[in-house]
Amino acid sequence: MGNGNSREAKESRRSKLRQKLQKFRIHRRHLRCSRNSAGMVIQRAVSAEDFSGIALLTLIGADMKFKDKWLACVSFGEQTFRTEISDTTEKPIWNSEKKLLLEKNGPSLARVSVFETNRLSRNKIIGYCELDIFDFVVQEPESACKSFDLLDPTSSNVVGTIFLSCAIEDPVETEKRFAKRILSIVDYNEDGQLSFSEFSDLIKAFGNLVAANKKEELFKAADLNGDGVVTIDELAALLALQQEQEPIINNCPVCGEALQLSDKLNAMIHMTLCFDEGTGNQVMTGGFLTDRQASYGWMFKLSEWTHLSTYDVGLNTGSSASYIVVIDRKSKRLVEELIDSKIVLSMRAIYQSKIGLRLMDQGAKEILQRLSEKQGKKMSSVESAQKIPRFLEFFKDQINMAEVKYPLQHFKTFNEFFIRELKPGARPIACMNRDDVAVCAADCRLMAFQSVEDSTRFWIKGKKFSIRGLLGKSVNPNAFLDGSLVIFRLAPQDYHRFHVPVSGVIEKFVDLSGSLYTVNPIAVNSKYCNVFTENKRTVAIISTAEFGKVAFVAIGATMVGSINFVRKEGEHVKKGDELGYFSFGGSTVICVFEKDSIRIDEDLLVNSGRSLETLVRVGMQLGVSTRTFARSTLT
Repeated sequence: MGNGNSREAKESRRSKLRQKLQKFRIHRRHLRCSRNSAGMVIQRAVSAEDFSGIALLTLIGADMKFKDKWLACVSFGEQTFRTEISDTTEKPIWNSEKKLLLEKNGPSLARVSVFETNRLSRNKIIGYCELDIFDFVVQEPESACKSFDLLDPTSSNVVGTIFLSCAIEDPVETEKRFAKRILSIVDYNEDGQLSFSEFSDLIKAFGNLVAANKKEELFKAADLNGDGVVTIDELAALLALQQEQEPIINNCPVCGEALQLSDKLNAMIHMTLCFDEGTGNQVMTGGFLTDRQASYGWMFKLSEWTHLSTYDVGLNTGSSASYIVVIDRKSKRLVEELIDSKIVLSMRAIYQSKIGLRLMDQGAKEILQRLSEKQGKKMSSVESAQKIPRFLEFFKDQINMAEVKYPLQHFKTFNEFFIRELKPGARPIACMNRDDVAVCAADCRLMAFQSVEDSTRFWIKGKKFSIRGLLGKSVNPNAFLDGSLVIFRLAPQDYHRFHVPVSGVIEKFVDLSGSLYTVNPIAVNSKYCNVFTENKRTVAIISTAEFGKVAFVAIGATMVGSINFVRKEGEHVKKGDELGYFSFGGSTVICVFEKDSIRIDEDLLVNSGRSLETLVRVGMQLGVSTRTFARSTLT
C-alpha cells in the first residue's frame, strides 16, 4: 500500500490511475464495436415493493413450428432492442441480453416479439409474449429461467415457445458493487485496503470540488479504528450511502460524461455500464422506438432514406414521417401505427400545402364526399368480404380476433367486420360503480388537455379551431369555453364502436354537415386545415350530476360518411354503455368538459404535453370529477 509522501509517488499513482481508466475506455470502445456487453453479478432477489433497480433480461432461444431465420425484439417503455438474426432453424439460439432500468412508477411490462426474416420484404411477426419484469423480483436467481408461450397476434393461438431469464438487482447492491469496482482502481498494490492518499486520487477523478474538500471527513468516517487504513468494503458501503444523501461523483471516471445529479439512479447505472466487463453473451442492439422498426432490415433503412422519413415522437411527427408512433398506456411502450406510404404522400400533398387546400376549395371536397359514398357502398357489398383476410394480415399484430364476439365467417361484408362487436367483458369499465370517474370512450389514440388553449399549443394547428366552431350554432358554448378537451382518434384497425364516458342523461343530438377530411395527425397538425370544425359531425350533450354538461362530438372522416347512434334523446346512460359506431374508415370523437369540472389523469396530460398520443381502450380511467376532490377537502 503506497504512503503518498512524495510528489513523485503521487504523480506515479495518478499515472497508474489514468492508465487503468484508459484501459476501461478502450474496453468500452471494444464492447461497442463487437456489441458484446457486460453482465451483472446476480444478487439476491429483492422485494416487489422495490420499484427501482437494474434488470438483466436474457433471450436464450425459442422453439418454433417451422424452420426460418429468426430475430427477436424486446420493447420496454420507450425503448426497443433486437437480437442478431439466427441461422435457418426451428430452434433459434440467441443468448442475447440487455440491462433494463426499473424506476418507480415506470414501465414494468416487456413485450418480446419474434419475427421471421425476409430478404426483400418486411420481416413478419410470428408470435409475441408479454411479461411483467416484477414477476421475477420475488424469485431466487436460480429459478429465473422461464419459458413463455408465443401467441399469434391475431388469433392468440400458441405458435411457439421462447426461453428467457431475468435477474433483478436492487439499487443498494448495485451501488455497493460499483463502489468496490471503482475503489479497486486506486488499490495500487491490490491488498484490498486503501490509504488516505489513494482515496484522495480517486476523489479528484470524480470532478467534485465540494467532495474533494470533504474527502478527509469521508475517509475518517470509514476509518473506525483510526489506523489510517480502511478496507474497500468499508469505503464501498460509505460511498454508497453518501451518494444517496449527497452525490460526490459529478463526472463518470471512465468516459468523462457529466452526470445528471438529480437522477442518482441513472447516474449510477451509467457508471456501472461503463465499468462492465461482460458475461460473454451477445448484447441486444438498441436505438429503436418500436419492435416493428427494430425488425426492419437494410431495405427498410434504404426506403426511409429515400422518403426522407424518420422515426420520432412529438408535434408534427405525423406530418413528416410515414410512421406514427404512439405510447401504449397499459404497457408504457411505444408502438407504431401503420399507414400505407402512398396514402401518406397524398395526404401530405393535400393537407400540408396551400396548393393542396386550394384544390380542396375548388371541388376536391365534393370529390371526397362522392368517394366516401362510393367506398361506403362498396364496403357494404358481399364482394367486399374478400378484403377481410388481407386487412387482418396488414394489421396482424394490432387486431385480436379472440376478443371479437363472432367468428370471422359470420361477417358477410367488410363493413359488418369493421363495426364488429366485442365479447362481453373484453373491455372492463374502470370504477364501474363510481359516477365521479370518467372513462375512455373508444379504443383509440388519445390526446387530453386541461384547457382548450393547451390543445391548440400542443396539437390542433388549424387557425380557425374554436369551441364555438366545434359545437355549432345550436349549442350554447358558454359552459364549455376554456373547458377540458379530450380527443379520441380511431384508426382503421381499431374497434369502431364508441361508448359513453360519463353517466347521465342525453339532452339532445345536433347534426352538423361538413367535409370529410382525414383525422390523421397529418391534417390535424396542419395550419392550413380545420378538420374538427369543418368535418361532418354529430354533437350529443350529456347532462351529469358529477361533471355538469359534457359535449360528446362524433366526427366523420374520409371514407366515413356514416355516424350511427344507438341511443335516443332523454335516455339515461351509464358510463361504458355503447353509444354508437362509425362505418368504414378512420374517425374521431371529441369530449368537451365544462371548465374545472374534471381532473384528467396525469399520465395522459404528460404524454399530450409531449404531443404524443396515448393508445387506450374503452373503459380505461380518463379522470375524476373535481367535485370529488372538493368533497374530500371538506371532510
